[in-house]
Amino acid sequence: MELTGERTIPGVPTESYWFARHEIVYRWVAERYALEQICGDIGSGEGFGTRLLLAAGAQSVFGIELDQDAVSHSATKYPNSSFLRANVVELPIFTQSTDLLTSLQVIEHIWDVAAYLKEMHRVLRLGGKLVVSTPNRPVFSPGLERKSPPLNPFHVEEFDEDQVKILLSECGFKDVTMHGLHHGARITDWEDINGPIVAAMITAGATNSWPSSLHEFVATITANDFRIGDATGAHDLIAVGIK
Repeated sequence: MELTGERTIPGVPTESYWFARHEIVYRWVAERYALEQICGDIGSGEGFGTRLLLAAGAQSVFGIELDQDAVSHSATKYPNSSFLRANVVELPIFTQSTDLLTSLQVIEHIWDVAAYLKEMHRVLRLGGKLVVSTPNRPVFSPGLERKSPPLNPFHVEEFDEDQVKILLSECGFKDVTMHGLHHGARITDWEDINGPIVAAMITAGATNSWPSSLHEFVATITANDFRIGDATGAHDLIAVGIK
């Protein structure tokens, strides 16, 4: 599967940081909410998240993805899940049919956020949970104001904690709680010596020149190099809302 910059994939050494940053959130969700649940991953990308939900005991898992190549890849690589090509604002899923929805690193790519959230609200059963993750704008893009165009060409809008909580609440979700993904000790120790790792990777990617020390370190990063805590100062925001 091609690495486009819009989605992360496993098995690419220079992508290990971004992949692990996704993986830890899937694992966090799966361990807490997936057992015996009918689950859907909205914006499933490469599809690896569905495997983690099933491994945690989900009753069944489906993935929704707009890109047909990604859907075909996922269906072949993860045959125990079901994958459908669809727009996330028009889900081909029955109303009130799903217990848990994940949509990680998707909301920042969406033009009509309200339609996207309301559509996920529609397919959840009463009491069902939605988990959304997204880069925390003040940390990911320092100085970028609300509603301003992000530098990332794949992002429509980036959000802060209050925005995400309000968006979910306005679209019908109750008891919205906010959590956050943070760098663990190994990454923060590296940053104390070398500076922000994300900035270093962006520079390396833009110039197609990876310093050996950066390449070697990034290639060793795993989900264990991140931790989930509160939203304050987080690199990614994680919102959990209940229908």
